Order: sequence, then structure tokens, then C-alpha cells
Amino acid sequence: MAEQRSPRLAMVAGEASGDLLAGLLLGGLTARWPSLQAFGIGGPKMARHGFQAWWPHDKLAVRGYVEVLRHYREIVGIRKRLAERLLGERPDLFIGVDAPDFNLDLEARLKAAGIKAIHFVSPSIWAWRGERIDKIRRSVDHVLCLFPFEPEIYARHGIAASYVGHPLADAIPLEVPRAASRLALGLGDEDTVVALLPGSRRSEIQYIAPRLLAAAADMQRRRPALRFVLPMAAGLRAMLEPLAARHAAGVKLELLEGRSHEALAACDVTLVASGTATLEAALFKRPMVIAYHMHWLSWQMMKRMRYQPWVGLPNILLRDFAVPELLQDEATPAKLSDAAMAWLDDPQRRAAVTDRFAALHRELRRNTAQAATDAIEKILAA
Repeated sequence: MAEQRSPRLAMVAGEASGDLLAGLLLGGLTARWPSLQAFGIGGPKMARHGFQAWWPHDKLAVRGYVEVLRHYREIVGIRKRLAERLLGERPDLFIGVDAPDFNLDLEARLKAAGIKAIHFVSPSIWAWRGERIDKIRRSVDHVLCLFPFEPEIYARHGIAASYVGHPLADAIPLEVPRAASRLALGLGDEDTVVALLPGSRRSEIQYIAPRLLAAAADMQRRRPALRFVLPMAAGLRAMLEPLAARHAAGVKLELLEGRSHEALAACDVTLVASGTATLEAALFKRPMVIAYHMHWLSWQMMKRMRYQPWVGLPNILLRDFAVPELLQDEATPAKLSDAAMAWLDDPQRRAAVTDRFAALHRELRRNTAQAATDAIEKILAA
């Protein structure tokens, strides 16, 4: 590729967390190539860097085997039409951001047609579904890894990979802006604040939000002065407002449009759905209770494929139950409430986990946008 020509990149990011990661990556790419063209599937954070979304990212925001089956035909149809369009457009490079069940098949088809493919965010083959390593080898030219132990796994299987750190570790300040965030959200310094993060997918809202809201109601009964904030992904207010009215009537709860980082910086503890948000909470050095609940059949299938005792990213990275995990039938409002109150009642325990999360933050901070851009530039030039 000639130096003077900016590349044309295709990207796919599914759901809010993928949009966030891809937006941070695009920040580095557009700094290197101001005239970069990027298109595919994405969301608002990618659009801020000039990304052209042919389909919105929330079309792929489905989790769980049973839930995916309900949307299977639509998702497969999108992938087929996207592949045909990309084969016609012939971008210089395809970057699949997370969403491995969608992206790996797409990457394999593009790679077979001579289009270079990168996967950004290693699938969690070290946690479950390790057999996907063979599919990854067939599908991609390079994997950009967020965690330091991952490239060695790929090297053992002959797959090129680079550790680029986690972009959230760069985006989130080492010093938590607690006072500024509380001011922005209208919260007082003396308030005890609980953040509820039930997830960004509609299936997560369906299964998890009622439990977190009922837990908030129980906590409010036990400590009436508590304040609650619930940041919502775009388009979910109509789904969340009736749930809040049903399960958390009378709770001092504010529903926020986005603003999850302000909510995490401002809170004293968070009840959070397993996923990228748990790592965000750790980077904000917040004590947390990790919750998850899904269709019972999806849970049975997923449970059998786990390799590790932990589900939440902070616990996986620390290799310890640093924070409680209440999953499926254990994720009852009473147990969630008890676990959150236990954090509030134990300042020494809160201080200890804050120190562990600060060390983790420093380890993951690697100027990811620059490191990933350097790796992408080498692949484009190869």
C-alpha cells in the first residue's frame, strides 16, 4: 500500500461494548490516516470517527443459544448480504471487533477471497469453547489481543497475534473522577450511590434487569437514604421504565441515557451484568457484584463448556473471586442485595479490592489505539 493513500477498512462491531471498543480503535486509526474510509456494521461511537454504518450494531446484540435462534434467520441474512457487498467493495482490510459467532464465518469467507482479516478482541478460548482455535486459524490473518496471556496461546497454534492492551484502560483515567461525576449527575458528596448495570442487550434487560431492580428495592428498604442510577443503552428506555415501575416502585432511581462511565465513577458499589461492563467497573476501581441470568436451556449449554470457575472478567484476570458472582438461580434479589450491602458495610474490603483493580488497570494500559494501529499498518504493508 502506498504511504500517501489512506486505507479503506471494513469493520463489524456488534452491541454497545463492541461499538465502544471499535470507536476507541478508530480514534487511533483516523489519527494515523485522517482520510481513512471505514464502513460495515457499527454504532454511534464509531460514527463519531466517520464510520459509515450499513447496518446498526444493535442488530447483532443477542446473547444466549435460545435467544440467538429467535433471530437466526435475520442475522444470517445480514451476514450474507454484508459479505456479498464487501466482496464487491474489496476493502484493504476487514476488522471484526468481538462478536466471534458472527465475525469468524464472515472473516473466513473474506480471507478465502483474498481480503486480509484481523480479529480485534480474542474470543475467550481460554475460558470456554477452546475448539474454536482451529476456526480462528482458518478465518484470520492476525488477532489483536486485549490481555497479556493471550498471544502465547495463539503462538502455540501457529496464529499471528499481538498484545495491544485494553483500550478501556487508556480511556478510563487512573484517578477516578468521582467528585466531577457526582456533580454532573446531581449527586451529593455525602450520598451513598449504587449503580445498576443490567446489560445492553434486550435479552439481558429481560432476564437481568428485574432482579437488579428488585435488589435495589430491598436495599432501599434496608437503607432508605441510598441513591440509585441506571445507565441505559440507546433505545432501551421504553423497555426499562415499565420494569422499574414494577420492580422498583418508590426507589430513588434515576434512569440515565448512556453515561455509564459517569455512573461508575460516581457510585460506591455496582450491581453489574457479566460482560465488558465488569471490566469497566474494575477500571473505575468500584466494588461490584456480578450477576447473570439467561434462558435455562442456554445456561445449561454454557455451563458445560466452562473451563474456569470464574465468569466475570475482573475475577478471570485476577484468577480469584475478588468480587462475588451470582449466576442464574443464585442471582436472586435477596442475595444480590446482601452482597452489595456487604461491600457498603466493609470499608477495609472495599479499599483492598480498589488496590487490586488499580494494579490491574496499570497492567492493561498500553496505548492500545497506537499499538493496534502499528500492528494494522504492518499487516496492510505485508
